Amino acid sequence: MAEELGRIGKPEASQFRDKRKLYLVPLLFSWEDAPAEYTEKFNLYWQQVKEHLANLESTIGKVDRVYHESIAMAGEEGLKVLEKLSPASCQIARENCQNGAQFEAIEDTVLAEESMDWERHLVMGFVSEKVAKIVSDFFVEALKKRYEHITKRIDETIKDSEAATFFIREGHRVQFPEDIEVFSVAPPALDDIHRWLRNRSATDK
Repeated sequence: MAEELGRIGKPEASQFRDKRKLYLVPLLFSWEDAPAEYTEKFNLYWQQVKEHLANLESTIGKVDRVYHESIAMAGEEGLKVLEKLSPASCQIARENCQNGAQFEAIEDTVLAEESMDWERHLVMGFVSEKVAKIVSDFFVEALKKRYEHITKRIDETIKDSEAATFFIREGHRVQFPEDIEVFSVAPPALDDIHRWLRNRSATDK
């Protein structure tokens, strides 16, 4: 079960130092021509994420490895791809790496692309319920294999007493190894963005 950052005090933090740790960061995106109000909240979110991660590093353990959803390459090559995908999270990932962390490949390209293709078809919608079910079943199976690969990569790469940061979209179903302590990074700006998106969706209806 993920720990809440605000509930971790310094006396209790020492119990995690010798364990494998994962700092889980919800991955949010902006878009071209995004409203100024959203952009402001988006920028604040990533600033708060940076601050919360710094707090975790100082109390629980320094980041040794960095994982990012959709990235199947390690090191500088992976960071260059990430820069185009998500500049905000890339900045934090790059700073971690400049401080000694390793940027790890988390995805299998074939599985990731297959999942995305099935998802695109689902979003388009179908006339036939039979076809919709077939595509849905293929999507679920592809996603299951993708998440299993992610779990395996995390288990293989995080060593005893190490800490890692993982940027991944909310709603994922990755099952983390039982011996890894997972800390959810959820700064106040996250709820603010959720509220803004809900209100925008209601207004658009």
